[in-house]
Amino acid sequence: MENLADLPVVILITTTVGTADEARGIADAVVTRRLAACVQVWPVQSHYRWQGALQHEGEWQLECKTAPARADDLIALLRRLHPYALPELVVQSLRADSAYAAWVAQETAPGA
Repeated sequence: MENLADLPVVILITTTVGTADEARGIADAVVTRRLAACVQVWPVQSHYRWQGALQHEGEWQLECKTAPARADDLIALLRRLHPYALPELVVQSLRADSAYAAWVAQETAPGA
């Protein structure tokens, strides 16, 4: 196993949408454009305050894995495609196994 400090970085961008169809459409769009190597989609229950009222909604969470060099383009596309007025766009920098990180880089390489 590699030393944690030596592991390469993979970027995880998380967002939520209201329907499974919206999630599938966004996931397909970002993978087709090679802005994410992989998108995992999960049903979630969100509890939040919006415009002064407490909300409880079923949503679909998308976890998009990308290379650091593609993160800005991925965020820009998510903003364009997103159905919400204020989309959740949470960006995390993760350490990943070298082989997995290499696959993410390969799958998100422009023009590949």
